[in-house]
Amino acid sequence: MKEAGNRGLVNRKALSNSLRNDLAEKFDKLHKETQVPKSKLLDQAVELLLEQHNKTTT
Repeated sequence: MKEAGNRGLVNRKALSNSLRNDLAEKFDKLHKETQVPKSKLLDQAVELLLEQHNKTTT
């Protein structure tokens, strides 16, 4: 059963945030060059950040 209020997402959580303009431009460029969805790029970035801070990702 889908959760109401999560845009129909079941295995993901919707977030709303902002980036510095320079990071947003580089992020958009990376997305366009790699054709990797932005949500997947964000997953990878958060996993790397958690590893950097010695937190588990699973």
